Amino acid sequence: MSGPDGGPGALITGMAWSTALGSDLDEVWQALLSGATGVAPVPSEHPLRSDEAAVVADLPMDLGPERRQYELGARTLRAAVADAGLDLTDPRLLLVAGTSHGPHLDVPADGLDRWGETLTAGLGMARPPLMVSTACSAASDALLVGAALIAEGEEDICVVGGVDVLTPAKRLGHSVLGTMSPTALRAFDMSHDGTVLGEGAGFLVLERARSARARGARPRGRLSGAGSANDAAGPTAPDPTGGTVVRAVTTALAAAGRDTGEVGVVNAHGSGTPVNDDTESRGLARTFTHGPAPVVFATKGAFGHTLGATGALEAIAVLLALSEQRVPPVPGLETVMSHFPLPLPTGAAPLPFTGDVGLSLTLGFGGFTTCLVLEAAA
Repeated sequence: MSGPDGGPGALITGMAWSTALGSDLDEVWQALLSGATGVAPVPSEHPLRSDEAAVVADLPMDLGPERRQYELGARTLRAAVADAGLDLTDPRLLLVAGTSHGPHLDVPADGLDRWGETLTAGLGMARPPLMVSTACSAASDALLVGAALIAEGEEDICVVGGVDVLTPAKRLGHSVLGTMSPTALRAFDMSHDGTVLGEGAGFLVLERARSARARGARPRGRLSGAGSANDAAGPTAPDPTGGTVVRAVTTALAAAGRDTGEVGVVNAHGSGTPVNDDTESRGLARTFTHGPAPVVFATKGAFGHTLGATGALEAIAVLLALSEQRVPPVPGLETVMSHFPLPLPTGAAPLPFTGDVGLSLTLGFGGFTTCLVLEAAA
């Protein structure tokens, strides 16, 4: 994934997130390092496997799904663009954004792009958005698409990411499917029994190096490669062999011109469901067969599973981990599943690592699997 002005991929010149632990980048990162979680009881009018969820505290549930999706997206998009030193009305900005269903399981619409069109119009952006909906990999695929547009010389600046809000239909759906944990989200733990839903938003500004240099932008890192694969094994369950994980990771590393031995850290999907955790574990074991073993961490126990936003939040977490050379503990992880192949932070303390290359891995319903290669700022 070589850019038209040299160097792999695209520079990341701005980023922002809104999570159940807050929205300040450094404060939320420190909360993650301390082992904090935003998961708490959230009342529901429907009988569910669990009332646990992770919500954005200053976004009242009674605003309704459409308004909450807009407000969450708007505040986070503003913050990311401001972090890059840009203006939302800049005609160079193209929004590439993902969601699973956004508000549209509860509020029917003509298409899953409606929320994005409302967002760009409300913020006064000059161009219509490009929308992605690939289940839980949606935000990661938005980053992939934005990076490809820059690498091909089609765009100078893309604002990429995802937004997803907690809604009654999503909670009821995951409860009926049996993917919702009746206890707690414990990624890669021997006692894992399901996921816990959350909500959030994350956006990153991807920019051609020439554009960033011309305006004196501060790079926060680089998205140097991306890869995706789909096993088509079923509407919800992934291919249990982990082959799709292998294909996505190897494709991404090849695009970045990197080898598995150069990877210092991996933010795993870590949804806490036995099927996904096992598939991801097998894929990682088949991928990292030689060289130094990267450290793995997972943030869904703190943020909840934010569905279509998760890839953006986790990409930001990888960049912050690369900056500090340590990863936060995995909430709920006490006894690592017996065949997990790589180091995980157990206990309550952060785990250090070395290296300036990290991966963010997402596994979505429908077999969508995406890997992003992120590198520390020079």
